[in-house]
Amino acid sequence: MENNAQLIAQCEAVAKQWLSPSFDEETRKEVQAMLDAEDKTALIDAFYQNLEFGTGGLRGIMGAGTNRMNKYVVGMATQGFANYILKAFPGKKCSVVVGHDCRNNGRMYAETVAAIFSANGIKAYLFESLRPTPEISFAIRQLGAQAGVNVTASHNPKEYNGYKAYWDDGAQVLAPHDTGIIDEVNKVTIDDVKFEANPDLIQIIGGEMDYDYMVAVKEGMVDQDVILRQKDLNIVYSAMHGTGRHIVPMCLRSWGFQNINVVPEQMVVDGNFPTVVSPNPENAEAMTLGMKLGTKLNADLVVATDPDADRLAIVCRNAKGEWQILNGNQTACMFYWYTIKNKKALGQLKDSDFMVKTIVTSELIAKIANANGVECFDEYTGFKWIAYRIRVNEGKRKYIGGGEESFGYLPYDKVRDKDAPASICLICEIAAWAKDQGKTLFDLLLDIYKEYGFQKETTINVVKPGKSGADEIKKMMEDFRATPPTEIAGSKVVTVKDYKTLKQVSNGVESDLNMPTTSNVLQWFTEDGMKISVRPSGTEPKIKFYCEVPVAGEFDGDYNAATEKADARVEEIKKSLGL
Repeated sequence: MENNAQLIAQCEAVAKQWLSPSFDEETRKEVQAMLDAEDKTALIDAFYQNLEFGTGGLRGIMGAGTNRMNKYVVGMATQGFANYILKAFPGKKCSVVVGHDCRNNGRMYAETVAAIFSANGIKAYLFESLRPTPEISFAIRQLGAQAGVNVTASHNPKEYNGYKAYWDDGAQVLAPHDTGIIDEVNKVTIDDVKFEANPDLIQIIGGEMDYDYMVAVKEGMVDQDVILRQKDLNIVYSAMHGTGRHIVPMCLRSWGFQNINVVPEQMVVDGNFPTVVSPNPENAEAMTLGMKLGTKLNADLVVATDPDADRLAIVCRNAKGEWQILNGNQTACMFYWYTIKNKKALGQLKDSDFMVKTIVTSELIAKIANANGVECFDEYTGFKWIAYRIRVNEGKRKYIGGGEESFGYLPYDKVRDKDAPASICLICEIAAWAKDQGKTLFDLLLDIYKEYGFQKETTINVVKPGKSGADEIKKMMEDFRATPPTEIAGSKVVTVKDYKTLKQVSNGVESDLNMPTTSNVLQWFTEDGMKISVRPSGTEPKIKFYCEVPVAGEFDGDYNAATEKADARVEEIKKSLGL
């Protein structure tokens, strides 16, 4: 960022407004220190813009300033949200559910949110302490609330916190409510915010909702008998210092599992995440303590949830007995395959059953579903779109599972967001089913590849920071649209999908894409079965290339050899696209 006199003057003018009595003493001291500092970098970063309330809510570094997460920015967002709810439900006694995860300041932000809603005449059901994201979604539906707020920054570093806005179906807000809420939030000033709580309109909830949620999670179970036969399955679980610490072991026990071991260091609630570099179960490093305990206890599998317990990670044993971390696509494939296969075997699969994935998630899933006569819908990236499809089909068809490549899955329809507690219970059921046959989870993955063909999914992230980077990313997408590749890694491109124009060209024939709205995503499908999806990240300065690379020929069970072949093709893709 250019550190010039005009920019500094603008930031100083905004910062001085934060020295008024509308802000508490601690905030005023922090702002004054930034104003007094010789180096104006911190001042500029804190005040050069307003932290944007986007379609999913807020997310940012905590601290004083308009571009920071603090009770005043949270307060203005909540006042705007309250104004929108009251307009959307005129004359109705409205209520909201408010929750938070383990992050620093989370409780204070959640209490601030509940206070403001109550001050606006909206009843706030406030969880007594930290709870998983999926339980917030469940509670909105269970209590018939009009909306909800979850204070969480998911798997971001410890400096961050966030604010997710939910609507009455328990899903994160979509059109027209997303833009409507943003418009209301943008109108609010600090003097508009009603911070003074109405205690009569705040109800603390907790254990009773945990119980109802635990009962609901059991609807994700496919076969109780297999769990009873393998009730001693040796499970190691890590809460990653977050919200899964009580609910996940409780749900596992309710399903019938009796040998649940936890990683003690990571069951401690701590927003500083002291045992990991990043509290993200996608990162192998975050699973180190779990695998160490798993080795010591000779565990069958190691599972973990991220801090707000919407996403999961799975580590199982390979053919050599070594730990193997499954990626998000592999995990999703296993969920779909097992659910379809065993519901079919038990006579539970119906013609009206359907599943959902996102457009950047493995096509192997669609292959599995199609081969078994189950319709699999493709939706945009982000679980709110999977929730959208469930809502559209509600009352007509039965949802039996859905997920995305970023380690999020939902095996039942009582929740409308990613649900790690339910997903962990189901993956443990799948591991029990495998053990029943003398196999491991990894053996099942190899079985899937033998039946449907091996492919590897890889995401290439091209980072382009700053305004110049944003311009470069925009130009890359424009160039790809203007001149799409005709071949990639030596294979002819046979289909191009452009979700911005909602047009598809397949073997020279143009047709429309049936999607609920537009999105800045391109996809290329090649003659030899590759799929490359391209989209700029909505939250980070990068453009992402999702590559699916099938390996030709019948899979012989040699996972490492097939992976090497796929990796070689990924390198060819990079060269073809100039990455």
